[in-house]
Amino acid sequence: MSENGTSQNNENNDLLDALNSIDTVKVGDVVKGEVLAIDDDQQAIVGIADTGVEGVVPKKELSTKPVDDINSVIKVGDVMDLVVISRIGTDKEGGSYLLSQRRLEARKVWDDIQKEFEAGHTLTAPVTQVVKGGLVVDAGVRGFVPASMVSDHFVEDLSQFKGQTLEFKIVEIEPSENRLILSHRALVEKERAAQKAEIMAKLTAGDIVEGKVARLTNFGAFVDLGGVDGLVHVSEIAFERVEKPSDVLKVGQEVKVKVLSVDPDRDRISLSIKQTLPEPWDGIEDKAPQGSVLDGTVKRLTSFGAFVEVFPGVEGLVHISQISHQHIATPADVLKVGQEIKVKVLDVRPDDHRLALSIKALEEKPQSGDEASESHSNNNRSRNNNGGNNNRRRNNRNSAETSTANAPEESTGFSLGDLIGDSLKKDMEDNENN
Repeated sequence: MSENGTSQNNENNDLLDALNSIDTVKVGDVVKGEVLAIDDDQQAIVGIADTGVEGVVPKKELSTKPVDDINSVIKVGDVMDLVVISRIGTDKEGGSYLLSQRRLEARKVWDDIQKEFEAGHTLTAPVTQVVKGGLVVDAGVRGFVPASMVSDHFVEDLSQFKGQTLEFKIVEIEPSENRLILSHRALVEKERAAQKAEIMAKLTAGDIVEGKVARLTNFGAFVDLGGVDGLVHVSEIAFERVEKPSDVLKVGQEVKVKVLSVDPDRDRISLSIKQTLPEPWDGIEDKAPQGSVLDGTVKRLTSFGAFVEVFPGVEGLVHISQISHQHIATPADVLKVGQEIKVKVLDVRPDDHRLALSIKALEEKPQSGDEASESHSNNNRSRNNNGGNNNRRRNNRNSAETSTANAPEESTGFSLGDLIGDSLKKDMEDNENN
């Protein structure tokens, strides 16, 4: 064979080898590419090793991180591991392929996340976006946290999490669909459960601890003790009557509480705020001595009288007989709840937490014309008329007995005898002296 024939055969073999090498480059293959040039479109032209063909790597396919200038991350002569994305034409000898380093990195990330998922491990990643329905996380690949999986309670404003690096449980992973679902709530709940068990093991009834108001309801306030919530019932918020917890407390407020009971089986802690406050009846004999006049607010009305708050947590009873000089059928005829009034202290019993009060003692008793005439006539009678004195004493006793018979008692109230007994006794002694 001539030399020309031999040369032609070599060229044919080279061409055949080149054509065969094209068949060896397939979509999905991982190849090595040497940077041959960087064009004006910020694309890297690379030669695929051991193939004799070229490929193109666009700037956006260089890294999972944003690239502003391709020349800042690669240069001619660099060799990279690339994945073949697609064939983009045959206009050049040997054809051309779209290659990506970014997707190869992502593939490795998916493989790593898959291993972590199978091992039951968590991952830590920054929150990059707040979108409708949840959070976007950069875990090397895009991860999504549904709003219901952000925390163990409803979060109205998710923007507070943007920029935070959090730990997540992998809930679902599907690399072929680029789907990665994560949960932060699962870890919050796990952490709280551990904190709760530790705190409940330490708490005992009678402890005084500090906490923060976590949430308010109509029946009380839940206070966070550092990972576990306890309930302060509305009746344990203050010594004075509280209609709504939100009237006196606000979320986030720091409070001191007393532990009333700890029930691990029912997962409940009962707390009290008022039992950490000064006892309102302490020193009441100095604050409200007998005969003093106080400002008060009508808190409750009953058939036998009105309970009036004179200091926070201190209520006294104005018996129906001490409301007015005029006869009234019920206290509600002349008083209403919330009304501001002045009262006179008739009796103080600190040990029993009782105050006997009077409204009518501060008012002048009205006198009719007949009564004035009768009073004048009585003054002219002989002061030694024992019969008259005896009649008055009998009338006073009969009146007191009749009123007392119709005066029920409450645990915080007084009988009519308690209220007017001393005054009646004094009247009788005055009459006897006269």
